[in-house]
Amino acid sequence: MANTSRRTFLKSAGLGTASLAMAGRGSVQAQTKKPNVLVLFTDDHRFNTIRALGNWEIMTPNIDKLVERGTAFTNAYIMGGTSGAVCMPSRAMLMTGRHIFHLKDKGREIPEDHAIMPEEFRKAGYTTFGTGKQHNGRTAFARSFTHGGKIFFGGMSDHYKVPVNDFDPSGKYPREGIYHDLNVHSSELFSEAAIKFLKDYKEDDPFFMYVAYTAPHDPRDMPKKYLDMYDPENLPLPNNFMSEHPFDNGQLIIRDEQLAPFPRTPKIVREHLAAYYAMITHMDAQIGRVIQALKDSGRYDDTIIVLAGDNGLAVGCHGLMGKQNVYEHSVHVPLIFSGPGIPQGETRDAFCYVYDIFPTLCDMAKLPTPATVDGESLAPIISGKKKSIRDSLFFLYKNFQRGVRNERWKLIRYNVKGEYPVQLFDLQADPHEMKNLANDQKHAGTVKEMTAIMNEWIEATGDDVDLTKADWGVPIMKDFWEK
Repeated sequence: MANTSRRTFLKSAGLGTASLAMAGRGSVQAQTKKPNVLVLFTDDHRFNTIRALGNWEIMTPNIDKLVERGTAFTNAYIMGGTSGAVCMPSRAMLMTGRHIFHLKDKGREIPEDHAIMPEEFRKAGYTTFGTGKQHNGRTAFARSFTHGGKIFFGGMSDHYKVPVNDFDPSGKYPREGIYHDLNVHSSELFSEAAIKFLKDYKEDDPFFMYVAYTAPHDPRDMPKKYLDMYDPENLPLPNNFMSEHPFDNGQLIIRDEQLAPFPRTPKIVREHLAAYYAMITHMDAQIGRVIQALKDSGRYDDTIIVLAGDNGLAVGCHGLMGKQNVYEHSVHVPLIFSGPGIPQGETRDAFCYVYDIFPTLCDMAKLPTPATVDGESLAPIISGKKKSIRDSLFFLYKNFQRGVRNERWKLIRYNVKGEYPVQLFDLQADPHEMKNLANDQKHAGTVKEMTAIMNEWIEATGDDVDLTKADWGVPIMKDFWEK
């Protein structure tokens, strides 16, 4: 790709690079006092699990209030996963504002030369607080936060036996300091830490809070009263329910996919869906407690609240249970901004990624956006000054899957054991990705056009795959725990 055309594509894709990024992008807030920030980050939280945004089967009264008081993005995504633990690179993208190929070690660690979102707020005079799941290393956490509590350095655990550290001012977080608060659910544990911080905080400096839940990630345990709210027999199956995925996508027997027997049955999927919804409703109640504590502190009206998810989840869609794919149910996530200067009760359909949150919050707090950030500020979208920042999105899962979508079309290509299936979906007519049009000659031109866009993304992001080569010219991508 010529340099001029590459720059044109980068601009249309809203994909900055360190060499093209500009520090100090504009702000949409006219406030002289810097706002507080509360980031609520959820785990395996599918985009269509919020009642106020159209799912009448689920109860999410506190998240609904964020929707009513704020602006929700209906086309928010993660770029995908370079590990079976998709949340690890996803959380690194949130924290660094960098796309997936600009992370170190799949996001397991964040190097010194990559700016971190709470660290930048800390440098700007903010008190920074972190609790919950930290999947990107102890050093990154120590750089980021001046306060914290109930810190979980890991990917998943028993919700009633989370291995946590207390805040360590030295930043060392030795493993011998790990302990367990037995019989306290993770969502309650992390919320209590956040509530305590809000009750104790008496300073005039603004704060940046990061509350990283491990719900609704399995194991799907929660207080029984929440599970009793959902009768599996009365829950409708997903529109794209299948008993089995129609072909090998490269990871059909990974841990997530073994949570339910093969083939999937309507009964089993309904039971999993009921537990999934119950976990979300329980988490929603804990989010409500944090927000009430924020109100009690007198700082609610001065606080920007962001709720987002680290990835979605299949739970029976396409015969899958996990997130190791690039279908909408696994890469499409919730994203809500609420607070001062943010339009209330509105939605935006602009394409965006979770890694756009970093520059957006910098804009809103009138902080310069570091040059290491790839994301684009959503502030002009929220204010209504712009309609979009990119006209396509790129997705991947390891070196097995590549996907791309625009306003109408979604193309997915696979590379599994010498087989190269292709899927083309018309998302306007088929939002649940059920009718593959790739082999219909009427759509050969569309496949070609979408493949060209995919190749532009591959080049622009520094992806190593070559769609024209056997096995795409790359080895099977190992997970971070594999030798």
